[in-house]
Amino acid sequence: MPNPLRTPICDLFGIEYPIFLAGMGGVSTAPLVAAVSQAGGLGVIGAATMGPDELREQIRRTRDLTDKPFAVDLLAPDPERIRPQVDVIFEEGIKVFVAGLAVPAEFIDEMHKQGLIVVVMCGRVRHAIKSQEAGADVVAAQGTEAGGHTGEIGGMALVPQVVDAVRIPVLAAGGMADGRGLIASLAQGAQGAIYGTRFNASPEAQAAEGYRQAILQAKDDSTVRTRSYTGKPARTIRTKYAEGWEAKADEIQPFPMQAGISLQQGVMDY
Repeated sequence: MPNPLRTPICDLFGIEYPIFLAGMGGVSTAPLVAAVSQAGGLGVIGAATMGPDELREQIRRTRDLTDKPFAVDLLAPDPERIRPQVDVIFEEGIKVFVAGLAVPAEFIDEMHKQGLIVVVMCGRVRHAIKSQEAGADVVAAQGTEAGGHTGEIGGMALVPQVVDAVRIPVLAAGGMADGRGLIASLAQGAQGAIYGTRFNASPEAQAAEGYRQAILQAKDDSTVRTRSYTGKPARTIRTKYAEGWEAKADEIQPFPMQAGISLQQGVMDY
């Protein structure tokens, strides 16, 4: 019996279901990535906090756990900063790259020559258009409901506008928790959906147990969009850490300096 959820993007990525793991830094590591890919979706290594050696290790660990396709996600606002990790992606023969922040225009041609499919996360219609013009193969329209770095526009408004604005395939992201999110995404014209926080609560995720429980117990008003963690707007569970920084918002440093401060202060303790 044909898979009723199969979309053209499944053939592009060589997967069974149009379900994608968000490349969450510090969470989307080999066990979770492999589990999603093994189940028929596309696992994505969240490499934003990884140096080149750790990234190489995670790629190889993932391959030890699955022979299915998977991707690597990096933040791309500073091309020179991620050059060593991009070289690892090439050397290890990765076939899908996800730009979690900014359009990696400097690398797209080179990535295509290496046989990579390039996916760019977008929070506005103009970002999607810019990504297409730069040569991206797929864009992901991420609504403000998303955890982590996110924009201001709700997914119900953003996704159909992006679908109408570009010629390349569109994925939907933000607020996905179960099958209803996928069906809604397909109805809006997207070819698949990206799930992040939902997988963060999975046992394979490399997340602190306290954070996992906070996600499971969260209510509709339990999150806040704040610059306190990285210097760029990101949605997170309300914490004392975030509230403390928001009380002195003028002291929040730009990305990536604020991210360094958060790591030094052990944000998972809050």
